[in-house]
Amino acid sequence: MMMATSEAVLQVLIGGSPFGSEPCISKTDSLFSSRSFVKYRQKRGSRYVLFLNCARMRRGSIYSHQFPGIGRFSYGNIPIDRSAFARCKCQQAESVSGVSAQDGNGTWYVDSAKKLNTIDCMVNAPNALEFEKVEELKQESEGYTSNGNIPIIGTVRDTLHNVSTDHIEDESWELLQQSMVYYCGSPIGTIAAKDPTSSNVLNYDQVFIRDFIPSGIAFLLNGEYDIVRNFILHTLQLQSWEKTMDCHSPGQGLMPASFKVRTVPLDGDDSVTEEVLDPDFGEAAIGRVAPVDSGLWWIILLRAYGKCSGDLSVQERVDVQTGIKMILRLCLADGFDMFPTLLVTDGSCMIDRRMGIHGHPLEIQALFYSALLCAREMLAPEDGSADLIRALCNRLVALSFHIREYYWIDLRKLNEIYRYKTEEYSYDAVNKFNIYPDQISPWLVEWMPNKGGYLIGNLEPGHMDFRFFSLGNLWSVVSSLATADQSHAILDLIEAKWADLVADMPFKICYPALEGQEWQIITGSDPKNTPWSYHNAGAWPTLLWQLTVACIKMNRPEIAAKAVEIAEKRISQDKWPEYYDTKRARFIGKQARLFQTWSIAGYLVAKRLLADPNAAKILITEEDSELVNAFSCMISANPRRKRGPRSTKQTYVV
Repeated sequence: MMMATSEAVLQVLIGGSPFGSEPCISKTDSLFSSRSFVKYRQKRGSRYVLFLNCARMRRGSIYSHQFPGIGRFSYGNIPIDRSAFARCKCQQAESVSGVSAQDGNGTWYVDSAKKLNTIDCMVNAPNALEFEKVEELKQESEGYTSNGNIPIIGTVRDTLHNVSTDHIEDESWELLQQSMVYYCGSPIGTIAAKDPTSSNVLNYDQVFIRDFIPSGIAFLLNGEYDIVRNFILHTLQLQSWEKTMDCHSPGQGLMPASFKVRTVPLDGDDSVTEEVLDPDFGEAAIGRVAPVDSGLWWIILLRAYGKCSGDLSVQERVDVQTGIKMILRLCLADGFDMFPTLLVTDGSCMIDRRMGIHGHPLEIQALFYSALLCAREMLAPEDGSADLIRALCNRLVALSFHIREYYWIDLRKLNEIYRYKTEEYSYDAVNKFNIYPDQISPWLVEWMPNKGGYLIGNLEPGHMDFRFFSLGNLWSVVSSLATADQSHAILDLIEAKWADLVADMPFKICYPALEGQEWQIITGSDPKNTPWSYHNAGAWPTLLWQLTVACIKMNRPEIAAKAVEIAEKRISQDKWPEYYDTKRARFIGKQARLFQTWSIAGYLVAKRLLADPNAAKILITEEDSELVNAFSCMISANPRRKRGPRSTKQTYVV
């Protein structure tokens, strides 16, 4: 069996030129056309590792023996022998190099016009062309002054600034490509961070689904579709596999938080190896929390891929349709919760540590709503999915009403809560969740501007979390979960509170920070989540791309452009940190990784979208007339209606 596989692989390698090309958008994908390629390999009892059949051959001989001379390519003036990287045709994720190329499908080349002088993945200087351009501009500006003419200072300064920002963008593209991970010779994702200053990598050398989203969008906007397609299909293969923690299996349809490409000996023989994908559903994560947002982001990226590439064959595949349905069934399953919002535990999203966001955090609800809209758009109309689509549409209406009506806060609503009566028992109660006015914190009374508002972080019986959470509010704008007026009010608040939310580096993940005894109780005295650090109101540059999409949607791109300009002053010099600390984001985070991939990708996406605002349509979901009409009917309905059997009983199989 092993020899047959090796011979088949050699046939493929010999039959096709390593420099062959393939259209970026393929109607068929032989790699994933059949689940017969997928196998299980039992490892340590109940633990499973997924792998696809790859080339199985002895180390270090195929390029030198079968393709003499072809295995070499150059990076700058340095010749590189590809056999130094590749054990076989499969490229190892553990040794992903910034100098990488891919055989066969969609060859990746190093752009010689954008090469940077690098040592240990750190950029030292701009390239010669940019340096000459700057020198010419300096000479021109000096010439204007020496000749006695009026110096065009503004024009020269603007041009110099453009050269500088172009260099930052070129550098970020180089770094993003260096972060790519390969599986069986094809790009499959990007690692979380490639920090040369840190020896303790933890899980930052893995491909995270949520972290790859801005990277995937950046590749799509650059016309590089293969890596996104591979990511979508390979993570789909990981969805079905069950991994256990303390004898409990994750729910069917759960997507992993991350995965790693490993090269392992085959059948205990060190001379024969294969590549495997090893997913993590949270059983190895800090806190052991399963990710709720991974599947939601996966659906959003799938829609963006189809809209950007024009390749709808991926979302039309039977296995992809099944994957969408499995995620929806997991999210729409009946439970004890009476709210249309998604009930989740603390740490199940971007804020992956204990921060008091358990219950119904806004971030998950915004992603949930967006994923429902994207899924409704992509699901194929068939008899088997009719009930699921009906339940999905009903959930969309209920969820939008609930968030818009009960999560919204502005000065008028704040004054209404301030005068709430409590212990109301009736169907038409004003204070439906029995919120006590004393929950209104002094900081909120002073912080709320006269113009503007936002969606609160969480809502549960007897509790409103009044903190401002950026991702939830920005994605509520992008997905149309917030109304048009509410969306403009959110951007108004961002402008009014610019010094708090943007300051010296965009963008605060939440505001304000938990401090004092509240920090001790809620976070458990988390030493990484100290006030104004990490997820406790730290500043995260990756949020730039979501801010940009929201501003473009509301036709206010100047807000995002201002934030990007602030980021450009420091982010490259600071080596692309994961996050920033202090109230004004003046310090690099005390435990922040450098060269954080989604900080790099977030900046790239923001720049590309500001240059071409129409491209933001691949992420934006507009509210349709059916939802508007249904929402209006719910508002105008009689609040004194009695409980009882409905005239038309509907049953949903979810």
